[in-house]
Order: sequence, then structure tokens, then C-alpha cells
Amino acid sequence: MESMPDIRIILVRPQHPGNIGACARAMKNMGLKHLVLVAPQRLPDDEAMARAAGAGDILSAATIVADVGAAVADCVFVAATSARARTIAWPRLDARAAASVACAQARSGPVGILFGAERTGLTNEEVDYAHVLVQIPVDPGFASLNLAAAVQILCYEIRCAVQEPAPGPGPEPEHRPAPQEALNGFLQHLERVITAIGFLNPHHPRKLMRRLTRLFRRARPDDNELQILRGILSAIEHPYPARGGPRPGPDNT
Repeated sequence: MESMPDIRIILVRPQHPGNIGACARAMKNMGLKHLVLVAPQRLPDDEAMARAAGAGDILSAATIVADVGAAVADCVFVAATSARARTIAWPRLDARAAASVACAQARSGPVGILFGAERTGLTNEEVDYAHVLVQIPVDPGFASLNLAAAVQILCYEIRCAVQEPAPGPGPEPEHRPAPQEALNGFLQHLERVITAIGFLNPHHPRKLMRRLTRLFRRARPDDNELQILRGILSAIEHPYPARGGPRPGPDNT
């Protein structure tokens, strides 16, 4: 069997240590190893280790970070599980399609799958880090799904996707999307510039930055493209004197 891809299961603000342990067990059942915990309420905890039931190594090796930005900083692709409708439409995939896409994207670099807190799920700000939303098709009459059960379903679908022949070519080798940390830095720069020039009113922002965030996550620029975009923003912030000719840029050679 092909080795498992670098797909990270990211639990955001998990509330119950037993659920964390059960998620570790679900991962080990399916061959996934990289668990990331964002601001867990209780850990370490004996209940988490007990529920891991043989997957203590996954739990002990888990990465703990303060926020989603840190969890996905080096990821080239991020999917967010969500059962709620969002005011701004995001691309949506079911669990099977999402697993297939995640495996294909993992050929270019680390992939993260976000799972929200048990009672509240993911906030809109946390979903902003994702390229797609993942929805598990359940009976609408009883749509509540335990956190560990949701993780088990996605891990199972990932394992199935790995075992199946690739449906087609993966991402172009020459195009490696920039890590999320670099893209987030660009988005912060963009927000600062469009606020400074009056295009974005910080007192009435509406959903402008969320829509721009979705646009650039969908475009998935690489490092060179981000450098070009940030060069444009810097030129807006600090205009080059007209008498000096055009400002040198990545393509002004």
C-alpha cells in the first residue's frame, strides 16, 4: 500500500479530553499520524490517554498551538469541516471528494483538515483559513455528529483515497502554492493598504476582506506571485518618484 500523505487532523478548541483521545485512536486506525490541537481546554489529561486506547503515541506526539493561523502556517491546502450554512458561499465537498482532493494536494506539501469545537464548531474567522468546506452527508433529522466520529469518517475516506489509483494528474509540479503563513501575511498587507487608501472603511467593512480572502485562497498563488503582489502594495504605500523612472520589480528586467 502507498504510504499515507502528510495530512494533519487539526482539532480547534476541543473541549473534552476524551474526544481528543478518541480522535487519536481514529487516526491510528487509518494510518494517519499528525494530530494538531489548537488551544485545547484540558490537556494533558488521563481521560484522553485512556480513550486513545493504544494510540497514545499519536496523542503524545500531538502539536499544540495557540490559534488556527499557527496550525496551518506551512500548509498548502486547508479544508474545514462545517455543518452550518455560511453567509458567504464557500466551495463545498462531501467527505469522499474532500479526501480525494486532500490526497492530491498533499503531493505539493502539508494539508490540514480543521474540526471545530464540539458545541460551537468553527468560527467564520477560522473558516477563512480554508480553501474548501467539507460536509459529511448525514440524516438532516439528526445532523449532530460526535467529533471523533467525524474524524473517523474523514480518516477512513483518506485511507480509501490512498488505496485507489489516482484519478488524474495532481497539481502542476512547477506550481507549489505558497504556505498559508505567506498568504496570510499578504492578506494583512492588502487590508492595511486598502484601508489606508480609503477603499476599505474599517468602521463599515461589510464582508470585503472575507471575499478577498476567499478569492486569493481559491487562486492559490505561489511564492513568486505573492512577491509580485506585495511589491505592488509596497509601491502604493511608497510611490516611486516619477522622475526616477519605473520602480524595479520582479518582471521589470
